[in-house]
Amino acid sequence: MGNTTVKLNQHEDQVRNSAPSSHSTKSETEKKKVRGLKHQQTAETTNTFFGRGDDNVSDNPPSDHDNVTEVVDADVSSPRKSLCGNIINDIKQTIGTHWVKEMTNFNQKTIAVSFFLFFAAVAPAITFGAIYAKVTHNYIGAIEMLAATAWCGIFYALVGGMPIMINGGTGPVLAFSGVLYKLSQSMDVPFLTFNAWVGLWVCAYMLIGAVTDLNRIIQYATRFTDEIFALLISAIFIIDALGSPFQPVGLYYYFQEDHKSHDENENEQDYSYIATALLSLVLGLGTTMVAFMLRKVKFSPFCCSASVRSSVTDFSVTAAILFFTVLDKVIFKNVDTETLNVPDKFAPSFNCCTSACDAFFPDDCPNVEVAWGRRPWIVDLFDLNGKTWVPFMAALPALLAFVLVFLDDGITWHLINHPSHKLKHGVSYNYDTIIVGFMIGVNSVLGLPWLVAATVRSLNHLHALGNKTSDNKFIDVQETRLSNLFVHVMVLASIFALNVIKLIPVPVLYGVFLFMGLVSLSTNQMWGRFMMYFMQPSKYPDHPYTKHVSPRKMHCYTLIQMGLFGLLYAVKSYKTISIAFPLVIAACIPIRLYVLPRIFSQDELILLDAEDKEIDAWMRDAADAGIEAQVDTSRSE
Repeated sequence: MGNTTVKLNQHEDQVRNSAPSSHSTKSETEKKKVRGLKHQQTAETTNTFFGRGDDNVSDNPPSDHDNVTEVVDADVSSPRKSLCGNIINDIKQTIGTHWVKEMTNFNQKTIAVSFFLFFAAVAPAITFGAIYAKVTHNYIGAIEMLAATAWCGIFYALVGGMPIMINGGTGPVLAFSGVLYKLSQSMDVPFLTFNAWVGLWVCAYMLIGAVTDLNRIIQYATRFTDEIFALLISAIFIIDALGSPFQPVGLYYYFQEDHKSHDENENEQDYSYIATALLSLVLGLGTTMVAFMLRKVKFSPFCCSASVRSSVTDFSVTAAILFFTVLDKVIFKNVDTETLNVPDKFAPSFNCCTSACDAFFPDDCPNVEVAWGRRPWIVDLFDLNGKTWVPFMAALPALLAFVLVFLDDGITWHLINHPSHKLKHGVSYNYDTIIVGFMIGVNSVLGLPWLVAATVRSLNHLHALGNKTSDNKFIDVQETRLSNLFVHVMVLASIFALNVIKLIPVPVLYGVFLFMGLVSLSTNQMWGRFMMYFMQPSKYPDHPYTKHVSPRKMHCYTLIQMGLFGLLYAVKSYKTISIAFPLVIAACIPIRLYVLPRIFSQDELILLDAEDKEIDAWMRDAADAGIEAQVDTSRSE
């Protein structure tokens, strides 16, 4: 029996060999249709900007009612009047057109999303800050991360081009900062000075990339690369919430008696680490489960009206956090659970032993009774220890950092602006590249960590603002700057109310991270195909690729993606090689362009990797040409 792949080649042969005369015109028409379906992959990617293609590109600027695909295509084909024409176009089609509307569309959803994302932003900021302190010897810590998160978030919400994006700390950037610290120690140069010069070079590279429209390279990052990167970020959140095999974080580690969270209470006679572990497990998984349950109320028959159900769904995560925090602090107040380790006051993390500020108090100077004071907020760019070549040498590691930041931002923007999300306020890749580069430059001079597009937080921001059908498809999205602004205003306020943040149990925040990872995972087509490994073939979901691509080829395609995903996770997790993380991401693009076409037919790649718009066109053309899929009887029960 034949497989389910549409036999376009066979149909073309039938058309070519059909009788001429009166049917010749019709045959030629059918042949053209078939040939149109079998376009070359190179042409496909060349005519597709940011993963989307449209044969009918207008030279006229898009109207407010055009969808994001049309906006992007118009931007690609429009002539550049100057070197910065692409940046000007970005500004015109985003903040130049929609800023006022995005700053005034306040409603209940704005409040609900702001509270949800506040917890999703402040907890990673404190956690990442603590890890930064370890890898940079306290030159950068929780206070610096909170300050950077607050000001960058507020600034981007006001002037950024795509306000759905949430900036934040990421594991690869943190690992890169650790590498820079070790490099500065080996060169005998102050870390913050070296870090500042590298950051300024990254800022310069970002500006050059924006002016030269380097973001066009993201057009080659198709769904194949997007899905791998998105699954990686989702997996990081899920694994770190449940229990990471590479570091002692997650709910699992509460069941280990020597976990650091038990140290504070180990001398208490009535303390039981098992009781704490069990309660932590209930708090974490309970937060996730309740958030999902309340999220589904909108499409249930419960509650008295649609508006009430919508309100319950909007505040689902916030309600889950509050419920389990009260449960921990009131009902089980005698059981000690882990809380966030927040700083005592707002000041630079590095406490100096002497006025030279080259040693940390008290670790590096146990004989000194009183610290000299905190490091200054402004980094001395010329404290080079006599090595005047350092500012120029910094350009080399900055190039690798630029690749990391550029790809992290670009792929996240690409994921956010997928046509299925139905965003209508345009894209501004080049303009936002300048904004992110500027923020990195400022943070470098202030001794703050670099922030980039936080993929999972950004996707959860998108999903929270979206109106969806019961089967999780987007109807529209409330495109607003207010939620992004309110989130980071609250982060700024939390810097001066750190004791209040300590009231939230860490297990509850693990539950929020698990929720965020699962939400972003549910829309990943690659994960859906991976789950089909464990399904009966006749029960596969109804998708074009399950109908028209053989299971063997579909599973082979998924296996390649999973292999690259595993490689990415391994590289990210091992500190000695984590600096190569951006190179592995970049390698996914040529693998898709040059390796996969040797394994899969063009039609199979369209069905597995193209955007929905192109797949729909393929299906229509196949139907018009009179081609029907063969049915694989091996998939029937």
